[in-house]
Amino acid sequence: MVKVKNLMKKKVATISPDEPIINAIKKMDQGGFRRLPVLDGSKLIGIVTDRDLRQATNSPVVFHETSYDKYLLNELTVGSCMTRKPLTVSPDTDLIEAARIMEHEKIGGLPVLDGEILVGIITTSDLINHLIEILEK
Repeated sequence: MVKVKNLMKKKVATISPDEPIINAIKKMDQGGFRRLPVLDGSKLIGIVTDRDLRQATNSPVVFHETSYDKYLLNELTVGSCMTRKPLTVSPDTDLIEAARIMEHEKIGGLPVLDGEILVGIITTSDLINHLIEILEK
């Protein structure tokens, strides 16, 4: 049985809850990913996604000026829009279980914890790439 540790990304970009959301947006753009685990010191306390950031800055009800957008990007913190206590898996979780969690919860990725230490992240892209490998064989 394939385990999460066989496919997870081990180099994980993270962010602090006190950082402005503009920093999260920049990290996601530069890294080409859609989610960042949020760490307080070394402890995982949340996850922030590109969707969380869009919802925090865009209101379909309110029209606002560019200066207000800039203010929001620099003043709102990651902690104000992150998902607290995200679902996680361990490196030894069966890959199918991780896939079931993501499908059932309608989420695109899971932080991977070894005890309380963040050791990786597994995403739907990892699952799809693995499926492609299997189907090509």
